[in-house]
Amino acid sequence: MNRTVLDLWVGLFVAIGVAAVLFLALKVGNLASANIGETYRLQANFDNIGGLKPRAPVKSSGVVVGRVTEITFDPNLYVAVVKMDVDKRYSFPRDTFATILTSGLLGEQYVGFEVGGDTEMLQAGATITKTQSAVVLEKLISQFMFNKAAESPTAPAQ
Repeated sequence: MNRTVLDLWVGLFVAIGVAAVLFLALKVGNLASANIGETYRLQANFDNIGGLKPRAPVKSSGVVVGRVTEITFDPNLYVAVVKMDVDKRYSFPRDTFATILTSGLLGEQYVGFEVGGDTEMLQAGATITKTQSAVVLEKLISQFMFNKAAESPTAPAQ
C-alpha cells in the first residue's frame, strides 16, 4: 500500500473519531436538540427540584416543547423558580400542570406538562401555578425501609 493512501485512511479514521466524540459531547451536554426557533418564557415554582438543571428538556406527551433556561431560589416564598423557554408553535391552557419527572429509573430529570381543559392559554411571562415537585429517590427508599422496619415483628427481649 502506498504511503499517501495509508495517510489518507488514517486521516479519515481520525476525522470520523473526532466527529463521534463531538456528537457524544453534544448529546451528553444536552445541546444536540437545542431550540433555534422563536420561544416564549414561562415559569413555575417548585418546593423541590431534585437534580433538575438548566437546559433540561420541557416535554408534553413525550415531545420536547422547550428547555429550562434558569433556576433560582425565591427567598420570600422559599421555593425554586424554574424559568422555561417554550417553542412558540405550542400553546398550553392556563390550568396546565407542571411536574418534574425522571427519564427511566436513574435518568435525567425534565419538566413535564400535563394539559388541562381551560380555553384561555398561558401568555409569555405567565407562572404555572399547578406544580408537583421532584420525587427524591433517596427519600422514597428511606420511607420504604422505615415502614418495613416498623412492620417487622420484634423479637422478645431475653
